[in-house]
Amino acid sequence: MKRLLIILPILSLALAGCFREPYADAYITPSLAYVGEDIHFTNTSSNTDYVEWDMDDGTTSSAFNVNHFYYDPGSYYVNLRAFGHNNDVSVASFVVDVLGSEIEIVVMEFFDEYYVEGASVILYATYDDWLNFENPVGEEQFSNQYGECYFSNLSYQTYYVDVWEASHDNWYLGEDNPEQWIETQQLPGGWDHTFIAYVNYYEPTAKKSAPLTRPATRELRAPLKSSVDNLPLKDNKFSIKKEKK
Repeated sequence: MKRLLIILPILSLALAGCFREPYADAYITPSLAYVGEDIHFTNTSSNTDYVEWDMDDGTTSSAFNVNHFYYDPGSYYVNLRAFGHNNDVSVASFVVDVLGSEIEIVVMEFFDEYYVEGASVILYATYDDWLNFENPVGEEQFSNQYGECYFSNLSYQTYYVDVWEASHDNWYLGEDNPEQWIETQQLPGGWDHTFIAYVNYYEPTAKKSAPLTRPATRELRAPLKSSVDNLPLKDNKFSIKKEKK
């Protein structure tokens, strides 16, 4: 009888240990990430049969540990749900801050390769937007004396570059080969990206009638261009990974 009294408490404790409540927790590296950079979500949850991640960008996962990257900059509110034996649940929330990418645009005349100062530069997320002057990304920028202007807080994607100046633009170049002349490289954060936006010079006769402000539609520009058929290819996309501090 004494032996039975000793065993029963031990069994009671063992059974209680099988039904401990789940506890959700994790740690995240890096704590501050760039768009396109893998973030490691290491799960340290306990007493859980399975977990669910909600990454706050439309992505979910039931993997215990998750590697994930974000396309767009911003703050994301990630939820980890840990489910226990009796379907009870523990929730842990994390804020993940993601920095955007940057790009330097250099406006250069295609044939004589001189810098074009004062050119209007606009980015578009899609080729259709570029064609139709719709949904520009960020603010219009203007090139300096070295043909340079800069865009920041960008997403992990390619962009389409529109350039206009009273005697130059890149419309015919873009028509000749959009992927080469107006589409940037993919833009992960944490890299120094440079895109040379080559432009065509208006013929002197056309220049006299060139508008002094950006035309509202491409049809107004078209008569001002000279032919740029059979262009030689040139390197115009450069990316160098930044050293981590």
